[in-house]
Amino acid sequence: MATETAPRWRSTLDSVVVYAQGAVCRRLVRGSVPPHGRVRVTGLPRSLDPGSLRARVLGAPGVRVTEARVEVEAEPLGTRAPDGLRSEVERLREEYAAAQGRRDRQLGLIDEVRALHPVPPARRREDPHRRTPVDAWLELADFVDERLTGLHTRLVELEEALRGVEHELTVAADRLARASTDAPSAHVETTVCAVLTLDGAGDAELELELEYGVPGAVWVPAYRLTHRQGDGTGRLVMRASVAQRTGEDWTGVRIALATADLRRRTDLPKLRSIRIGRRQPAPAPTGWREPPAGLADLFAGYEAAGPRPAPIAAPAPVGAGPAPVAGAAGAASGPVPPPPPPPAPQGYGGPPPAPAPPAAPGSAYAPSPALFGGGPAALAQSAPARPAGRSRTGGGSFAGAPAPMAPAAPGAAAPPQPPPPPPAAGPPQPSGAELDYAALVLCGPDEHGGRKGRLFPEPPLGAAAAEHRRRAEAVAALPLPGHAVRPRESAGSFDHRFDAAARADIPSDGTWHTVTVAALPVAVRTEYLCVPSVEQTVYAELVLSNATDQALLAGPVEVTVDDDFLLTTALPTLAPGGVRRVGLGPAEGIRVVRRTNLHESTSGLRNNTTVLDHRVHVELANRLAKPVTVEVRERVPVTSDPDVRIVERAGWTAPDDGVGPEHHAPGTRVRRVDLPAGATAALDGGYEIRFPAGKALVGGNRRS
Repeated sequence: MATETAPRWRSTLDSVVVYAQGAVCRRLVRGSVPPHGRVRVTGLPRSLDPGSLRARVLGAPGVRVTEARVEVEAEPLGTRAPDGLRSEVERLREEYAAAQGRRDRQLGLIDEVRALHPVPPARRREDPHRRTPVDAWLELADFVDERLTGLHTRLVELEEALRGVEHELTVAADRLARASTDAPSAHVETTVCAVLTLDGAGDAELELELEYGVPGAVWVPAYRLTHRQGDGTGRLVMRASVAQRTGEDWTGVRIALATADLRRRTDLPKLRSIRIGRRQPAPAPTGWREPPAGLADLFAGYEAAGPRPAPIAAPAPVGAGPAPVAGAAGAASGPVPPPPPPPAPQGYGGPPPAPAPPAAPGSAYAPSPALFGGGPAALAQSAPARPAGRSRTGGGSFAGAPAPMAPAAPGAAAPPQPPPPPPAAGPPQPSGAELDYAALVLCGPDEHGGRKGRLFPEPPLGAAAAEHRRRAEAVAALPLPGHAVRPRESAGSFDHRFDAAARADIPSDGTWHTVTVAALPVAVRTEYLCVPSVEQTVYAELVLSNATDQALLAGPVEVTVDDDFLLTTALPTLAPGGVRRVGLGPAEGIRVVRRTNLHESTSGLRNNTTVLDHRVHVELANRLAKPVTVEVRERVPVTSDPDVRIVERAGWTAPDDGVGPEHHAPGTRVRRVDLPAGATAALDGGYEIRFPAGKALVGGNRRS
């Protein structure tokens, strides 16, 4: 059954799951199934991965999809004009080239006029001295100055016009680069279809679901935090910046965001057992079959008819050298045997094929090594894509027209051929592409290198699909917004999925678009922290507690306090049930001053102990209209020498590492002070260092 008779069903994009890089799209389609059970679903993007196509029937338990295959159709647009942006860019490019040409011609005229200068006639030795015609020199100088003034005035106008056209061209080119890639190219419209074969459908109307993966989609999280002073809860709105260049616009689709890697393998490894004894399990079938008998005589009649007539040679371009004539060279030096083709890949079954028979005597044509040699990679690149609707059993799918070859130069040595690789032990192991029986193509009589009459995998979708995928994957290099972090970097060892609350529109333009995901309640409290020994400034912090079952990834967060925007800062990764701190910057309403005093003395029975008494005095002043709690941090020395003792003053305690993954340096001491509105407080602290009088402190300023 030819695929042209299959009805065309238009599909609708329903939902998209965007992963760390790439996306999985889900389309819905409804229609009546013909008696032969084959339908063609249109509307698929040009960058989809053909191996990721999945299809299933919804709401019909007895109907199943037995085959799903991707096919590409291309047709010229004809007389239809291209889109406006592309035509505008082409028009501006032509206008820019014309303006640049006018400017260059004006520069040439200026150079010609500037080169005008008086040249005196040649003077012979016997000629007397002549007087210089000063008036003529001055007239020429006035003419050059006047002419250059007019030319430079015109040059300024031309350069201004050139800058204007260049600006318009830059703006139009930027708009074209940011435009959606869903529109077809200027001259060719490519349609990607999914050919489905249904079993047990009858003539009923069914609903199908198509799922496929596409590259060229990335996302990063972003947040907006709103809370009021004095309130212990806040509202955290999770948003996502999504950029995609998949080749199709996502209009009115359900968006889901996942932190997983779409390209990571999830299948479990197969552990094969090793048995000791004579009885071993039967080997798994490989799918390899012996070639049918008489395969070599299948095209005997075709070969007995002789070679094809020679094609008419194209006229040589003007100015080219004389092309060598194959017939004349052959008549002068005798028939030239064609070079032996390289060993072709083994076909679907059978021993390595025998070399192709030589061409008939006097023939000036031989198979081109670029088309019929070099293994399956060279064949896949040189063979044209099979047009849609062509029968899979037709011959010559990999073959092309024989290319003329000029005779080898006299005395030229043929390049040495590499020895063929040794055959592998046991039967051949077909690859996954060779086991896809529906995609195998029977090679026709024009094939060489032992390919004729054998089945080979169908060539890939072509270079156009690879180019679309390359352009789509370029979106991964898009610059990130401020404070943004890739999901795979912030997610760590867990994967999570976030479902957007409403449908969204994301065009395929390769720029960032914001999508609101969900609103989450979080516990919020404001704390103030200062380290006066480092900087006499008080900083405000927000302590966030995630009481939900969803993880919060690292990303930028916009903080709004009492309906006033405060700042944009970085939110760290917050696991379910986790607590983290977010810095809000300096608190200008709270002042801190630190003073230190060092007193050195001796003690002991014979004054054999040196005592360094460090005293610290900290003053705090709250100028805010609300009470605050300030945490003051100091640090005392830490020693491992048993002769040195550190005696601390009371009132300072070691910090608690229970809030977030914060780690304090050894010797850190904290003190929390409650300050009412407009109140002040003074803190005294310090420590004594006692060590033997015969020793001294080494390193640093002990009086700091």
